[in-house]
Amino acid sequence: MGSLGNLLKMDAAGRANGPKYECLLFDMDDTLYPLSFGLNMACRKNIEEFMLHQLHIEESEVPRMCLELYREHGTTMAGLKALGYEFDNDEFHAFVHGRLPYETLKPDPVLRNILLSVPQRKIIFTNADKAHAAEVLKRMGFEDCFEGVICFETLNPPLEIANNMDALDNDAMIAGGEPEPSGSDGTIATGYKNKIKNDLDNGISSKSRILCKPSLEAIEAAIQIANVDPRKTIFFDDSARNIASGKAAGLHTVIVGSSVLVPGADNALRSIHNIKEAIPEIWEDEGEEMEQVIQSTTVETMILA
Repeated sequence: MGSLGNLLKMDAAGRANGPKYECLLFDMDDTLYPLSFGLNMACRKNIEEFMLHQLHIEESEVPRMCLELYREHGTTMAGLKALGYEFDNDEFHAFVHGRLPYETLKPDPVLRNILLSVPQRKIIFTNADKAHAAEVLKRMGFEDCFEGVICFETLNPPLEIANNMDALDNDAMIAGGEPEPSGSDGTIATGYKNKIKNDLDNGISSKSRILCKPSLEAIEAAIQIANVDPRKTIFFDDSARNIASGKAAGLHTVIVGSSVLVPGADNALRSIHNIKEAIPEIWEDEGEEMEQVIQSTTVETMILA
């Protein structure tokens, strides 16, 4: 009876602390669909063309420079901004993402059903812009599978929006320009809002500095914006360096697209479709409540930008 008593005490303690996981944070590109779809390579080609034709960088320098900036700054775009190149963010994204072969993306009903069966909150966290995120989710049939999308515009709000943070206390801008609540309490996280204000006071703006994965600052900002407890949040990403930063921020981490653990990863998934077999505890947390969540009406994805 002693062992049984201890087990019962542990179970009671677990229930008292609530579910093990409360939120799933998903990277999008090469995570929700495989690298083999070719969008990654097409994106890199478009970035190189932008550097060549729009920024007039020497052709022989472009491939090396593109890769080095990506490695050093998280994205090539962030690296170009850090070097002092001036260009409009929206024009860059339209050039780089607007010409991608989106037709290679098809509806994935199997993954859709898996996502809809997850009882926890589900949020996209991508370095891409909101238009690209919306297009990918629409093509794959995932528009109503996620509570929201943390994207480029979320972490790098336009200067006019950042300057009016006080007016956004209860709203975040989403696709279509309509104000909607951000986070579970309907507010922009106070800590992140203050950070943007401090950056502006110190003369730092999105014009010269891009916040993006894999910087720890970007991961922590996403945690604040999503209003989640990192200890109860699972982070799925195909990038080893993003996984390392996610672990440093206190998240439970899952490398996707690999069957081998990378530094900082708690789990490895060859495919995101293997999530149920690899992490069954996602579905064990809620018990009977899970069925109610599955049966509840899903809502259209908000893009928190």
